[in-house]
Amino acid sequence: MTDPATAPLAEIITARLTDALAPSRLDVINDSHHHAGHSGDDGTGESHWTVVVESAAFTGLNRVQRQRLVNHALADLLSSRIHALAIRARAPGEGNGPL
Repeated sequence: MTDPATAPLAEIITARLTDALAPSRLDVINDSHHHAGHSGDDGTGESHWTVVVESAAFTGLNRVQRQRLVNHALADLLSSRIHALAIRARAPGEGNGPL
């Protein structure tokens, strides 16, 4: 396994969310290039992220509860390595359009 301290952040985010939520779909998108030079840009190119996640763990939960599950899985990263995180979360079978 890759050392979490040196692994690209996308790999760490993917592993954490996979372990926590067993998603049927997971897209981890690095949006940092859109924020280069702005507040929160730490120069690593790994500061701003979007996660698109579909998981049975979200069934019966509202949007805030779903975001809390994602935030809990990434808590230490949110306090140290992730400046901004956009979350699009749904349970399987919800809606037919894109997340």
